[in-house]
Amino acid sequence: MTKDEVLEKLKSDDHYYGKFGKQYLSNSDISALLKDPLSFKAPSPMSSAFLVGGYFHTSILEPDKIDNFKIIESSTRNTKKYKEISEGELCLLQHEADKIELMREKLLKNNVCKDYIRGSRKGARVKYEQPGIVRLFGNMWKGKADIINEDEQLIIDLKTSADVSKFKWSANKYNYDSQAYIYKEMFGYDMLFIVMDKTTHQIGIFDCSDEFYESGRDKVVRATEAYELFFKTDGFDPSQFFLTKTL
Repeated sequence: MTKDEVLEKLKSDDHYYGKFGKQYLSNSDISALLKDPLSFKAPSPMSSAFLVGGYFHTSILEPDKIDNFKIIESSTRNTKKYKEISEGELCLLQHEADKIELMREKLLKNNVCKDYIRGSRKGARVKYEQPGIVRLFGNMWKGKADIINEDEQLIIDLKTSADVSKFKWSANKYNYDSQAYIYKEMFGYDMLFIVMDKTTHQIGIFDCSDEFYESGRDKVVRATEAYELFFKTDGFDPSQFFLTKTL
């Protein structure tokens, strides 16, 4: 397949997250490869936080797909009504959807954020949910950019946070530094994070320092080393692996 054909296929979430997309490494693999390589690619159940985050992104970037989310009027996921309607599927609660709609409105009322997300002029070159692939340290990686604002020459990623004042700490914990490094190599632009506090609705706009990219590169290098050792080394016995450090 040509690169264009691969990218076209990766536009579909079914292919991106399914068997076709699993042939590529991605930033979501970093944590497992660094902490527990044997859990690499292990299936994980959908969480309510992931579902709510997906609704937030979709409401802003792909509002035409918002009806794909099943929303139930229930106080919790433990009620009889929820269990009957959901039929075992993880669904959004109405109060969660209402909260996200309010966050969306407040975010797009901010002129700076709106210009980054929608473009500052008529005919602005802004693309949403754009897949990409890149070879890094001998392996192919995939990614999907929330927003590519070609006028600003920026990759823009939308995040929510329990405390936007602590986002710098969260960015390291959740490997946003490796995401920034991978995406910069993949798309050729610097990365900008637009973050909204889920409680106060305060907005934070965070650009990336050279040190942040370098930290991300270091994680990718170490994750690659783990991947090569555990999954591409003939005769390697994981039971003989151990960590060693001087305290």
